[in-house]
Amino acid sequence: MQLYSESLTSYKRLATREVKIGDLLLGNFHPIRVQTMTTTDTMDTMATVEQSIRCIEAGAEMVRITAPSKKEAENLLNIKNELRKRGYNTPLIADIHFTPNAAEIAARIVEKVRVNPGNYVDKKKFEQLEYTDAEYAEEIERIRTRFTPLVKICKEHGTAMRIGTNHGSLSDRIMSRYGDTPIGMVESAMEFLRIARDEDYHNIILSMKSSNPQVMVHAYRLLIKQMMDEFNECYPLHLGVTEAGDGEDGRIKSAIGIGTLLEDGIGDTIRVSLTEDPEFEIPVCKDLVKRYDHQTERSEAPEEKIKLPYSPFEYKKRDTFEVSNIGGKQVPVVVANFSKHSAISPADLENIGYKYDEPSDKWTIGDAAADYIFTGNNLIHFALPGTLKVIMHAHAWQQENLDANVNGRDKFLPIFSDEQFINATVKHNAINFVKVDCTDENERTKYIDELAKDSTVVLCLSSTNENAMQSVRKMFAELMNRSIKNPAILICDSPHHGIDEHLIHLATETGALFLEGMGDGISLGLTDSTIANIKVTGRTYLETKSIEQFLNNTAFSILQATRTRISKTEYISCPSCGRTLFDLQETTAKIRSRTNHLKGIKIAIMGCIVNGPGEMADADFGYVGSGPGKITLYKSKEVVKRNVDSEVAVEELINLLKENGAWIDNN
Repeated sequence: MQLYSESLTSYKRLATREVKIGDLLLGNFHPIRVQTMTTTDTMDTMATVEQSIRCIEAGAEMVRITAPSKKEAENLLNIKNELRKRGYNTPLIADIHFTPNAAEIAARIVEKVRVNPGNYVDKKKFEQLEYTDAEYAEEIERIRTRFTPLVKICKEHGTAMRIGTNHGSLSDRIMSRYGDTPIGMVESAMEFLRIARDEDYHNIILSMKSSNPQVMVHAYRLLIKQMMDEFNECYPLHLGVTEAGDGEDGRIKSAIGIGTLLEDGIGDTIRVSLTEDPEFEIPVCKDLVKRYDHQTERSEAPEEKIKLPYSPFEYKKRDTFEVSNIGGKQVPVVVANFSKHSAISPADLENIGYKYDEPSDKWTIGDAAADYIFTGNNLIHFALPGTLKVIMHAHAWQQENLDANVNGRDKFLPIFSDEQFINATVKHNAINFVKVDCTDENERTKYIDELAKDSTVVLCLSSTNENAMQSVRKMFAELMNRSIKNPAILICDSPHHGIDEHLIHLATETGALFLEGMGDGISLGLTDSTIANIKVTGRTYLETKSIEQFLNNTAFSILQATRTRISKTEYISCPSCGRTLFDLQETTAKIRSRTNHLKGIKIAIMGCIVNGPGEMADADFGYVGSGPGKITLYKSKEVVKRNVDSEVAVEELINLLKENGAWIDNN
């Protein structure tokens, strides 16, 4: 194993123990399983059964149902019996928080129970606690006493268990010793895993979920390393990003977190947590997983070792120098691709954040406005807005650059292939984009030392390999090992035809690198065959968006989800479940419609208190269900208003934003 994965250079599944969930086998190179969670009231047997069936028929291989108290746990038997009577044998999972008694009941009924080590025994009051080593050991024994009965029941009944750590619900005890960190998440789960192993119980899956993909990825990697160091084996892993949200943002955030790990062969089952009906999560899960279905489960080829010049367990941006507004301490730039356009008008730029008002001859520039556009061989024959600049193929730029009559020619910049640049006699005096294809092992570094001598060079890295992300990552490792500090833009084209597939492909292959501190810019595109398919079918993209708008929005959403460039309001929205105390989808839409102009503000919208207060730590403001028809409002993790009537709660949230100087009028 190399650090945390079987391979950092190609796709190899991580070897994990085999776990049995009913008749379903998981881990040990079995297919990556997909699952979801019901949103109905668990006491409404028929509603839960009907929703479970919709999920199963959509392709769910496991269905999770909340059991917040003993009565819901007991009712799992009625739900299970009705499903079995109708011919559905899909394993059921009981989701447990706070109530060990409910877990012990459920473990005798369903095929798997999920417990959260942050609140199964410990409580969370956001208190700073001080423990001596002896006192801490006493706390572990208290957990052992309370947790062991469940372990024994699971072992007796052949019930599987997920030890599921949530970043948002780490206990005060863990927080006091380890802080709000990935290593704290790992230790929270390991305490429970060690107790289970002492009882010779191994039918266990683990998870390390967070609403922040960066925290999530680091936690899983650290967990694998800790298990290997301590046990010399890994238990299977359930992957998921909590509170991912809805729509494109929810899919992108999930793809970045889950996809980054899947790319490295990590993950045995996944759940995409969207603020949508649960059956709509399954197609997204399937699109994520099918990227790996055709790849060898475990290649026997010799592993190409690479020396990682950075820690994969913490975030640190690659050190680069600035070339114009690219690199150094600048946020990553976005390059929009207009190369397939035969001509470009001011109206076309509306798709990438620039709106032209002809009567006043003025441009309005949005927060998600692209920094550069790539036009291929085409000039733009109108005055460009603001700092927007045009990248052209080098041969076309060289030709036009000699013409002193070109309007605003200082805004036109060349892009070369690496070989072209080395042999070029005409170059820009300040900034030159140079494409480096990372596909071929021998070719990718052929000219790199020569390019590094030129302080005007911005590298543009891409690969057409099946394992494209790993190929580009190898290139970054090479650059860092050679102390080459030219900034680099990630170029990624999607070859797919479905919207979700595009989002997953683009977010996975670029997001994984941004999470590791690589990349000073992003340029997204679609392959020629994909664009040809769109033209043949005559369909418009996402009904209302052009291809350019879709790709520009996706680029900014990827940067937002990786926390590398904030351009809009961020919503940390849970997927709803049977504990939810209000209509989460409707409320999220209402809050979004009122606040989506508040750039950089993070608003959490939580159905109940299970993860709500914890996830508030990563949000500026929170809206949390606290009882039927009642909402509690938070500023960070501090309760500001309790038991607000849900009819006026959105307005009260707006007032809270105004009181704290976070509100601006949306003109």
